Amino acid sequence: MTTIALYNLKGGVGKTAGCVNLAHLAALDQYRTLVWDLDPQGASGFYYHAEPGTAKDTKKLVEQSIDITELIQQTAYEHLDIVPADFSSRKLDFFLEEQKSSKKFLKQLLKPLKNDYDLVFVDCPPGFSVLAENIFQAADIVLLPTIPTTLSLRTFEAVKDFFEEKKIDLSKLMCYFSMVDSRKALHIEIMEAFNQQRRFFESYIPYLSDVEKMGIHQAPVTDYAPNSRAAAAYSELWEEIKEGIF
Repeated sequence: MTTIALYNLKGGVGKTAGCVNLAHLAALDQYRTLVWDLDPQGASGFYYHAEPGTAKDTKKLVEQSIDITELIQQTAYEHLDIVPADFSSRKLDFFLEEQKSSKKFLKQLLKPLKNDYDLVFVDCPPGFSVLAENIFQAADIVLLPTIPTTLSLRTFEAVKDFFEEKKIDLSKLMCYFSMVDSRKALHIEIMEAFNQQRRFFESYIPYLSDVEKMGIHQAPVTDYAPNSRAAAAYSELWEEIKEGIF
């Protein structure tokens, strides 16, 4: 089982869109796929028509009074399940602190799934926290969608520094450019400069209205617009990611 965390220090960079579309593509390839929505906004669950968890599911999970397998819901897509966010997800950091949990606590929570799933995609909340450190420890890949702007790339450097400070394996950190506007010279220049770093995939996600319409269709763009440029971009990215896993 491979765990891929979609993360960024800031919001609004296409993190959830990446998680939802990549998980859908993995399921289309017949990999047994689970999405774990840890972002309190619950957007991944919304796109997959999942029922929000009960108010105390996350708290019970941290207290180990329930197992993660009890929170799994099927989606409308074959081979694709989800653990949706619930109202208490926003307090997950507090629960972890309260329980004085190990930095590898989330990794332990995922263990019961290892024979049931090939891939787990984690939709992460933004920011550095006890939860973020747990996610980084649990993940095999930390996938960082990055807008090609100067400020966004500073967040990439900050995440690298956090990994080094916490002695987390830096080889887990991989990135792709998202919300790319090819009409902007700055976007192209930054992409060319950073594509020389091995941490950035060559494939990127353009800034396209089809991605923005995911909320209207309440579905992955790879489902409702499979022949679109946006779907092709996610497919190319998935093929590149997949090469490094299987």
